[in-house]
Amino acid sequence: MTSVPGVDHPEEQTEAEVTLDGRGISVSSRVEGVTKGFITVRPSVGEFVEQVVVRVGDPVAIFWSSEETQRSLPARVSDVETGAVVRWRMEATGPAEVSQRRQAVRGRVQAPVVAGYGAIDLTGTTIDLSEAGLRAEFEGLGAPPEAGAKLDLVLTLDDGETRTKAEVVRTHARGARWIMSIRFLGIQEKDQDRVRRRVFTALREERASKAGHALPDPRD
Repeated sequence: MTSVPGVDHPEEQTEAEVTLDGRGISVSSRVEGVTKGFITVRPSVGEFVEQVVVRVGDPVAIFWSSEETQRSLPARVSDVETGAVVRWRMEATGPAEVSQRRQAVRGRVQAPVVAGYGAIDLTGTTIDLSEAGLRAEFEGLGAPPEAGAKLDLVLTLDDGETRTKAEVVRTHARGARWIMSIRFLGIQEKDQDRVRRRVFTALREERASKAGHALPDPRD
């Protein structure tokens, strides 16, 4: 397997999404290291608390953005580290390729969001965002909405508000704070374009920051 960062595998210190084959679960993660066909990530598994998300031997697919395309890599879980810090180590089982299915590119974006849930308006801030949905932390009020609950969502980005119907995928309550994964329903194309632009801006900023940190100090 060749080893071109961003082409043959995700770059270190960037976002990747790990999808568990046949289980309908996708987990956003941060790539910690890539070595000789092995990819190590720190997954965002807080919303799956008390669940066994992956086991050694599980087949997965790793998705990441390269420029403005989406790539995927088949892999198998080779090691799972639990405890205060969760890490998954995966071994590539085939070559990377352009993703053959539409996969919304996800980026770490913090933006204000309001979710209308019945007569209640829940206020929060996004953790990550894609044209298909978002994950956000809200101030809890009343009983947490269950999976499938419908929402009226207002997302505020730099270039204006995006209003759309949405649906709760899952909720994880941490005391008075709720982390909710939300799927957009019937979002308008112009709003999808606005979200996509913001996500790619965040990814470019992240790459630029990473490149800047890698530059040597001219005073050395």
